[in-house]
Amino acid sequence: MTEGTTEGTPEPAGRKGGSPVRRLYATVLACEAIVIALAIPVAISVLDVSGTTAGAVCGGLAVLCLLMAGLLRFPWSFAAGSALQVAIIATGFMVPAMFFLGALFGALWLTAFWMGRKVERLPAR
Repeated sequence: MTEGTTEGTPEPAGRKGGSPVRRLYATVLACEAIVIALAIPVAISVLDVSGTTAGAVCGGLAVLCLLMAGLLRFPWSFAAGSALQVAIIATGFMVPAMFFLGALFGALWLTAFWMGRKVERLPAR
């Protein structure tokens, strides 16, 4: 696999910034990083979770989301991103609203996968 491709799909000529599918995944992960980072003060002030625990769990997942957004060029990245979605849903045990928000982002992740497959099947122009 060359650097300008995603799972067998060549990068369109003249297009900078990677494939549209990869950008869609990266956007989901970046927005998810913001939401999970904003769960830290909620966990500390509203739900009385220790700052160390909230910072380590939520902060660590936010950093992993951003790292994963940068690693999407690798073939294993979709599986790792999917595992990350499960971990974010699991933060609902610490901040109950994250069950809903994690499921919402998981649905966005699956929608990005579905739309990406649809785009890959389109004929090149």
